[in-house]
Amino acid sequence: MPSASSFPRLRLAAEGLSVERGGRLLAHDLSLAVASREALVVTGPNGAGKSSLLRVLAGLLRPAAGAVRLEGLLADDDPAPGAHAHYVGHAEAQKPSLTATENLEFWRAMLGGNAHPGRPPAEALAALSIGHAADIPAGYLSAGQKRRLALARLLVAPRPVWLLDEPATALDAATQDRLAALMAEHLTDGGLIVAATHAPLGLESARELRLGARS
Repeated sequence: MPSASSFPRLRLAAEGLSVERGGRLLAHDLSLAVASREALVVTGPNGAGKSSLLRVLAGLLRPAAGAVRLEGLLADDDPAPGAHAHYVGHAEAQKPSLTATENLEFWRAMLGGNAHPGRPPAEALAALSIGHAADIPAGYLSAGQKRRLALARLLVAPRPVWLLDEPATALDAATQDRLAALMAEHLTDGGLIVAATHAPLGLESARELRLGARS
């Protein structure tokens, strides 16, 4: 993994944010800020807007109002927050006919990991306890294995911002502990994390943002 000096000191900020999905207002006039080495855990009941908020932060969904910015970028960096973020959502974003290794090689190239290499695919798979499935097509993996493969994507192409939607879904207890260790390592290395979850993630120092469902 990169050292802390690999990432500039950043701050992900949102001000006056309103989030809609399907014509329904999920969040209104929301403000948040997460700096390097910090984690924010987004909680709340189903339908409260946790996933939609993460998609707005990733640049995948336009906010109804307000703005999201990533502060502290170098002058020649892409100003879009999503260009510096890993987003791991409910969909695993894997090609079923490609092996676990081939999927990671694709994402490594897609996300710029060849220019700024992180862990080799084999090492990333081993870190998530899925090295034994390196040569198996993703379509044959179990739900837990697919989730571990999706999380291995975080390791092959270093990016300072991790946006994780229910990252521990389908993981066994041992892999949940390993994920917690990887997240702590990312924070130590100067990264920042925003994670939506229903269950504890082992991020003891994380702040909480609780969203409430709206009728």
